[in-house]
Amino acid sequence: MEARVNGKPNPDMIKGIQHLYKAIHAGGVDQRLLSLVHLRTSQINGCSPCVFASVASAKKAGETDERLHHVVAWRETPFYTDEERAALALTEAATRIQDDAPGVTDEIWDAAADHFSEEQLNAIILEIAMTNFFNRINRTIREQAGKTW
Repeated sequence: MEARVNGKPNPDMIKGIQHLYKAIHAGGVDQRLLSLVHLRTSQINGCSPCVFASVASAKKAGETDERLHHVVAWRETPFYTDEERAALALTEAATRIQDDAPGVTDEIWDAAADHFSEEQLNAIILEIAMTNFFNRINRTIREQAGKTW
């Protein structure tokens, strides 16, 4: 989705989004982990353009095909650290907000807080929120996979 008003780029929207991403990347979280969070969120939401973009971003950051192919089944594989598992559990709990979903439980929060500083947690939470934001926009406008932004 391109930030446009009346067919012209909207600099306020673009600037706001850039500031949010700047805050995420200033949080001290490894780009590969942020890419895994982005990928898992997008898988849950069925957002094909974001799945495509997150795989491309993760590969640029040095992520392996093996790990990327198994993010969807991260609980059942030996490929992720305890830190990554805590971030992925937080990602799933924060993304799955349908009726009666337990959300982020104390157990999930405590596990994440054991591995990340407050600044890092803020960055991960903002990454989850921004990914959900773009997933919903892409699903609404029926954006197709194949683009990286």
